[in-house]
Amino acid sequence: MDMTLLVSKLPPVTRQDVDDAAARLKNWGRWGPDDEIGTLNFTTPEDVVKAASLVKKGRVMSLALAFDNTGPQGGKTKFPPVGRFNPIHLMLRTGTDAYSGVLDKRGIRSADDIVIMPMQCGTQWDGLGHIFFDNYMWNGYDCRLVSSFGAAKCGIEKTREKMVGRGVLLDIARHYKVDTLPDGFGITAAILDEVEKAQGVKVGRGDYLLIRTGQMEAKMAEGNWDFYSGGDAPGLAFDTLDWLHAKQVAAVATDTWGVEVRPNQSEAAGVNQPWHWLCIPILGLTMGEIFFLKELAKDCDEDHVYEFMFVAPALPVTGAVGSPANPLAIK
Repeated sequence: MDMTLLVSKLPPVTRQDVDDAAARLKNWGRWGPDDEIGTLNFTTPEDVVKAASLVKKGRVMSLALAFDNTGPQGGKTKFPPVGRFNPIHLMLRTGTDAYSGVLDKRGIRSADDIVIMPMQCGTQWDGLGHIFFDNYMWNGYDCRLVSSFGAAKCGIEKTREKMVGRGVLLDIARHYKVDTLPDGFGITAAILDEVEKAQGVKVGRGDYLLIRTGQMEAKMAEGNWDFYSGGDAPGLAFDTLDWLHAKQVAAVATDTWGVEVRPNQSEAAGVNQPWHWLCIPILGLTMGEIFFLKELAKDCDEDHVYEFMFVAPALPVTGAVGSPANPLAIK
């Protein structure tokens, strides 16, 4: 297929468009004035039970990249990386120490280690304290509640018993018979409907929606992460916010750095990453980024089953606004 035929022409999004969508899609107060987890409320205990019934063959697939110095923060980028870097893994004690007789006071022969890493450097969840709409965060909380001490509201630890339910994969790249969608390709609501129908699956209330563009696999095939972090990418168009709101999904994740299409629809209008502006603080929709979907997509294509049990808890780090994860798809 001629890749140029896939580059969608999206209308620019103005600040008025953003404000209108915020008024239309605002979920503040939907689960009460004290809510801190947003659309994760859509997944009920009954939904978890139903998700467990999707396990038929016992195959467990990790959707995470390895957390090491080869991660996606290591490539060239178009803008400063806001303090993110690949994990730094250090050993506190080693087998070499034990062999040479360097032991602790108890004489225990063991190894220990530590990791220094940004919470959002690899496969991860954006928490509801991550993005603000003007001076407000999710559910109308004052953005100043996220301070140098962490998030007093909407910390990622509030999700500690969530991120479990029915997962659904929409494989956009495979639907168009390409290895990867081109940079700047906007996945619209109409495309999501089209792929749903083609795959014979329906996204519904409480689902964890995974969207494959193929971009991560293309970068891995190239052998570098240049411009993956913060660069141009295929992704969700602005109109998918209405689609996700109507579907009542619990969370959405993709194999790209930032989920929404880049260049995004509003850079010329001075509204950068408008999809983020609304997804997190207005809808209260948790988003996942940098998910490794290659093996899951292959399995789904082989058995034509695009639903599965999804288990991907965040680390309950008090006051964190994001978290690394090892998402599991279980079929």
